[in-house]
Amino acid sequence: MNIEQKICFVPFASDITTTPSTQIAVDLQNELHHFGMEHINENDLLGNYPVVYFVLTGGTESKILNLWEKRKEKFGSEPVLLLAHSGHNSLPAALEILARFQQEGVNGKIIFLDDALNKECWHQVEQAVKHFKVYYKLKRTRIGLIGRPSDWLVASMPQFDTITKTFGTQIEQLSIDELKNKIVEVKDEEIEEAHHAFVSRAAEIKEPTKKEIKNAVKVYAALKHMIKQYQLDAVSVRCFDLVTGLKTTGCFALAKLNDEGVIAGCEGDIVSTLGMIWANYLTDQIVWMANPASIDEQNNLIWLAHCSIPISMVNQYKLRSHFESGVGVGIEGELSKGKVTALRLGGKELNKIWSSNAEIIENGSDENLCRTQVCVKLHGSAKVSDLLNEPLGNHLLMLRGSYSKEIHSWWEFFIG
Repeated sequence: MNIEQKICFVPFASDITTTPSTQIAVDLQNELHHFGMEHINENDLLGNYPVVYFVLTGGTESKILNLWEKRKEKFGSEPVLLLAHSGHNSLPAALEILARFQQEGVNGKIIFLDDALNKECWHQVEQAVKHFKVYYKLKRTRIGLIGRPSDWLVASMPQFDTITKTFGTQIEQLSIDELKNKIVEVKDEEIEEAHHAFVSRAAEIKEPTKKEIKNAVKVYAALKHMIKQYQLDAVSVRCFDLVTGLKTTGCFALAKLNDEGVIAGCEGDIVSTLGMIWANYLTDQIVWMANPASIDEQNNLIWLAHCSIPISMVNQYKLRSHFESGVGVGIEGELSKGKVTALRLGGKELNKIWSSNAEIIENGSDENLCRTQVCVKLHGSAKVSDLLNEPLGNHLLMLRGSYSKEIHSWWEFFIG
């Protein structure tokens, strides 16, 4: 994963310590550089980058708390990562500091740096660096919400300031009419390459006409213009307005954008789009948004279905009509069996999560469902009945690999 973000550590030693801070836990301080962490001094603590607090000695408790308060004034409350070692009363000081932070409702944790007593310590440091980079990348992310969220997303319409408060992500509200106008303006020659690749690689073309396929590709070209114009990192599109207004669909456009690394969500579902962005940053995997179509509680199975899926996630695909409307282009993809992760964000304050490791066990072709269909079996403690008892919304996200443990680790530290 390539996330350009400086992360720094500040070593803290007591003012009465006779040993200079540069001579305390020197090997450990040097080792931190191997994980991309940059040494800074206390005077540089107010820079706009993540900061890790290395507690070198005891007697540093008040100093760290006071400097954290200054960062809080500038950047707001942040999760706190403390590093401790086995000498100079470092660990008891770190315990006291974290206890105070937790009393104040601040998320935090300690990594104890000792190869003999904590064999996982450097793996923990490596993961912490990665997780902080994800956290700060989210704060620099701009999502273009093109049109309002679809009317049926009654539990997935958070206030923009809620998103910014929880994740730091910025939302740019854009008009669906602007997108429609840009679609109409796209020339055939502009889409020739993308159109040829889409059609030539399809295993079969069933319902869509040549004109419908070209129009679907024009949606992609128009979205590319808007992404460049507004300098967006991701988009969420009220795509059903394209069906009713232009008799075309965004299924191909969103699929191709995701393949190109621009996260693109359907139906103006800003919550699911945010989840796609976060999961992609954390795992470097492409994420699929889908509807839960049916549930088998006895066998812990769930069928997922949608008319759009990134082409890179499937072995082959057919061009179909859009399921609900019968117009435009939907994608019927076939996915290989194997390990996946299912997840969903939600809650009024966007502070709830559900996720599970799982595996794809079967593809489907039911004509009464959205075109791409897979049966997924959940593993671990998660149950499909969770979705019936405490749903967070009508879409689920799926990505390749088993990431539920890391997902919950990040969430617990940064969101709580």
